[in-house]
Amino acid sequence: MAQPAASAAPAAPAAHAEPAAARQDPVQRSLDALVRDGAVPAALASVKEREGHTRTYTAGVGDLATGAKVPRDGQVRIGSNTKAFTAVVVLQLVGEGRIRLDDPVDTYLPGLVRGEDIDGSRITVRHLLQHTSGLPDYVPHLDDEIRPYEPRELLDRALAHKGESEPGKKWHYSNTNYVLAGLIVQKVTGHSLADEIDRRVIGKLGLRHTYFPAPGDVTLHERHPKGYHQNAPGTPLLDATEWDPSWAWAAGQLVSTNSDLNRFFTALLDGRLLPDAQLAQMRTTVPAGRPFAAGARYGLGLVSTPLSCGGVYWGHGGSMTGYETRGGVTESGRAANIAVTTQPTDPTTMGRVEKAVDTALCR
Repeated sequence: MAQPAASAAPAAPAAHAEPAAARQDPVQRSLDALVRDGAVPAALASVKEREGHTRTYTAGVGDLATGAKVPRDGQVRIGSNTKAFTAVVVLQLVGEGRIRLDDPVDTYLPGLVRGEDIDGSRITVRHLLQHTSGLPDYVPHLDDEIRPYEPRELLDRALAHKGESEPGKKWHYSNTNYVLAGLIVQKVTGHSLADEIDRRVIGKLGLRHTYFPAPGDVTLHERHPKGYHQNAPGTPLLDATEWDPSWAWAAGQLVSTNSDLNRFFTALLDGRLLPDAQLAQMRTTVPAGRPFAAGARYGLGLVSTPLSCGGVYWGHGGSMTGYETRGGVTESGRAANIAVTTQPTDPTTMGRVEKAVDTALCR
């Protein structure tokens, strides 16, 4: 996401590289390079081999004010990785016959989605999950100061603006799509989106370090590196760790760790969260652009990204005030996620984060 203006068995124990070995490890070297020139204050990574062995990495400083170390596998705000969780819940409901992908939004939220060149009778659930609805993004139209938002207010901000394109004609990344997907989940189930994600995904997989912040909950609950924000390149880094994330809701509100993200995407690709038919739909992709890497393709809340060693990895990634996360799982089952403690403001730094993921998955 862009920032606004202002139960499975426990994971295998992490193996911590000795200092000499770490210096030779290409993943460690890539993280060290990210923090060396001050592009990001800290970087964290978790890499899971196909056999289940996990290695964690850190680089940089976890708190610029105190100089505290970066906690291994610390919690971060995972931003748009939340979209994959939301999509899984929608597709589970598809598998249960309670939602149909090619039904219009009006089937579930009659008359709600209307605006200039916007008509909810022509936008389908599939369009929402694949960012082909043509709906404008609400994020550029939020207030300068981060504050609590209700999902309907986010939607209203978007609908005050003209549609971007005809439904189904063009890929256009818009967080508004996932706010609507979350509203559909709530209408169909009668439960909050947070409860459905917790019951259907977090609890089912035993993601012990993952949660959907409750209204008014501005803190990270477990050990975490502080997140930082720059108002402009060259300006001081500001502490952006604690704030209300409700402006992101179904599109980006979750808190997690790299290892929990590895477990989630591994389970998803292994078929432990969705029936085969729905997983196949999720992996049916169209070409995507930024904020994703070159060659990326977007499915239904799931992104495929080419690897330098051949093939692709499947994940999503997230950009959130204070943090950036990237990673996913290869077809062979190797998983890696990397987080940095600010949103990179230049393409060069973002490219280095993406390269670090490639390094971790191509070892």
